[in-house]
Amino acid sequence: MGFDRQWLQAKVAEAAAQGVLIGTSSWKYPGWRGMLYDEARYVWRGRFAESRFERNCLTEYAEVFKTVCVDAAYYTFPSATQLAGLASQVPPDFQFAFKVTDAITIKKFPNLPRFGARAGKPNEHFLNAEVFQRAFLRECEAIRPQVGLLIFEFSKFYPTDYAHGREFVSDLDKFLAQLPKGWPYGVEIRNHHWLRPEYFACLARHKVAHVFNSWAEMPPVSEQMAMPGSRTNPELVAARLLLKPGRKYEEAVKMFQPYNRIKEVNTGVREAVAELIKENRRNPGRKTLVFVNNRMEGNALMTISEMLGE
Repeated sequence: MGFDRQWLQAKVAEAAAQGVLIGTSSWKYPGWRGMLYDEARYVWRGRFAESRFERNCLTEYAEVFKTVCVDAAYYTFPSATQLAGLASQVPPDFQFAFKVTDAITIKKFPNLPRFGARAGKPNEHFLNAEVFQRAFLRECEAIRPQVGLLIFEFSKFYPTDYAHGREFVSDLDKFLAQLPKGWPYGVEIRNHHWLRPEYFACLARHKVAHVFNSWAEMPPVSEQMAMPGSRTNPELVAARLLLKPGRKYEEAVKMFQPYNRIKEVNTGVREAVAELIKENRRNPGRKTLVFVNNRMEGNALMTISEMLGE
């Protein structure tokens, strides 16, 4: 099927009315011009103005979608002013998912330039509930009604970080116990052998959602869904469709840029989302959030359109 913006808008609204919010991971993709975005809105002095596009396109995105995953918060603590700026561009019923800043979720800083003097060193604020509340959660307070999910994304841990998964679960349990109640928390891990009953039980104790994630080194979403106890919060389910299992991030970028069309259909992940939507209908009061990345099939807009049309 071709891309029909008006049709997608109606299908997204229909799903949202049933408690299923489906959107994309980030939204600032010039490759979506002519599909989701009207290029004429961002022309300045006869040329496409990328700065104007990045600053204002969320408003146009929110004309169709009712949720988005904000990746930017992962790299630096957001300010209340920044968050209010985002909220001012969307309707009141729009829900943001924020990746919690990596200053909370990284145990040892990788040797990457962006970490500067911290590169290669242990993170003194790893799983520090006080810092999270002060530097992240407090900033979100003013837009709390529009916070649909706060994702603690844990990159792959190595034996030098934790010899056993149970040690991570123990630390996670202590951290979650210290968090203020009532916020929609989710945990996303990248160590597939740690998807064990103890991990799911820990999340369930604190009513924190396990975020089903399609990622290079994780089992398919359908396999995660089949694991007993994986619905750790009966009121909140979340999934992020990022990469085909077994495919490296860099490979996906090279394969799919500029993200203007589907280049590879992933039937398994589409079937998994269909099942999550069916589950949601069988569980009144549950909210399900699904986020699709361009690097899943090549164009998240088309992926979502075809998912909702099947």
